[in-house]
Amino acid sequence: MQKIAILYDASQAILSTFDLDEVLRQILAIVRDYFHLQNASIFFLDKETQKLVVKSAIGWAPDRETTCIRVGTGLTGTAVREMRPIYAPDVSKDVRYLCGWAKTRSELAIPLMVHEEVIGVLDCQSENLDHFHAETIDLLTLFSTQASMAVQNAQLYSSERKRAQQLEVMNTIAQQMTVVMEIPELLAKVCSLVRQAFNVDHVAVMLKEENDLVLRAHHGTLTLAVMPDVAKPSCQGWWGTALSSEKTLVHNDVQPGTPDALFRETRSRMCIPLISFGQKLGVLALASASPRAFQEGDQKSLESVADMCATAIQNARHVERVRQLAYIDGLTGIFNRRFFELRIGEEIERAKRFNAGMAVIMIDIDHFKRLNDEFGHLLGDEVLRQVSSIFSQHLRKIDVVCRYGGEEFVIVLSQTDAEHAIKVAQKLRNLVGEWQFPGVPRPVYISAGVATFPEHGTERDQLVKAADNALYTAKQTGRNRVCLATAKANSVSA
Repeated sequence: MQKIAILYDASQAILSTFDLDEVLRQILAIVRDYFHLQNASIFFLDKETQKLVVKSAIGWAPDRETTCIRVGTGLTGTAVREMRPIYAPDVSKDVRYLCGWAKTRSELAIPLMVHEEVIGVLDCQSENLDHFHAETIDLLTLFSTQASMAVQNAQLYSSERKRAQQLEVMNTIAQQMTVVMEIPELLAKVCSLVRQAFNVDHVAVMLKEENDLVLRAHHGTLTLAVMPDVAKPSCQGWWGTALSSEKTLVHNDVQPGTPDALFRETRSRMCIPLISFGQKLGVLALASASPRAFQEGDQKSLESVADMCATAIQNARHVERVRQLAYIDGLTGIFNRRFFELRIGEEIERAKRFNAGMAVIMIDIDHFKRLNDEFGHLLGDEVLRQVSSIFSQHLRKIDVVCRYGGEEFVIVLSQTDAEHAIKVAQKLRNLVGEWQFPGVPRPVYISAGVATFPEHGTERDQLVKAADNALYTAKQTGRNRVCLATAKANSVSA
């Protein structure tokens, strides 16, 4: 009775805390101090994989990354399957024994059970043959009952506390998403907040663009295996499977070197499709360098975050489209002068930062007033639209063409020197001159003036004035030609 009383006092000690790590430490301390065992481990049962995983140990320390025992194998796995203590007084004579510590001579595995359900195993090993007597086994079994309750209470407390933290972060994410309308900033905040709330090593967002998925934001400590902004077919990889099936995928045992991993060190991962009003926008991907990192309760919370993220992305895209409409010329569909004023400043700053060139081309349709008077404004508007289309189709994606006003256009060429800028202007002049405009029986010509950074100016007004002066020279010297500005703000024919 005295032994049971002492054991009862020890059991109360482990029931007095809700910190799981502390509970496990106290359980093993009691096993060591009260039962004089130098080697003991606590395994938790992963219901999904039906494997036992080491959570804490004293003495011999099994590798937590690799030590997994299937239910039904070894003494510990047998204890789970049969739901009773399994004892091997001489492990060399027990075919169920799995060698983990070379000095083990006897082993006792006791299932940790709550409400007739196994949650783990207390595994005790000794260097002595038949170390565990009947009374010791009974006392350890009685103690394991109290230990099981302490473990479950700590797990429930930890789960509730984690859930409360996640709800708090979800509320923060929801608030952030209502005020952040720029998609890059929005995605960066989502990745940072989700990683913090769910304690994972890396979070990423891939957005669907046409038939591809592109990594647009990520935050964490793992090494990228997919380069940002590089398109991946949306029908391939585990991310493609999640998006096409519209279902969350969880892989808790990813093998090193898996070809479709986003991060090289990934051992666990979750991929959640981002869907808003039936539209597939992309995926939210989470990764951990530890196996079995994602618990059953994490999925619903993360799916709620993904829903909020999808709605915010959709809203941000709507705002972006509305914003772009303010920069679009209503007649031609290309950018307007307001956008040019914004973009040229950005290009000049980029050129200064990277010591690169850029160019501005001012273009005017020759004798456009005469064309309007002769064929009418409707046909004149159609000429403007087709000229705009010619320019857009024959420029690089990084270049910008804008309607400056009336029949005048302006083009901003990135990473360009004077020689290339002149070639571009001449090409456009030839294309327009050869184009058959419906309803216009004669050719339409353009004149152009070219100015480059930094030769003709290092600020917006200097470059625009230089290009405009070059255009004026082209008009004055016969039209249907391209002129290059000079550093002295004069022009020479090109």
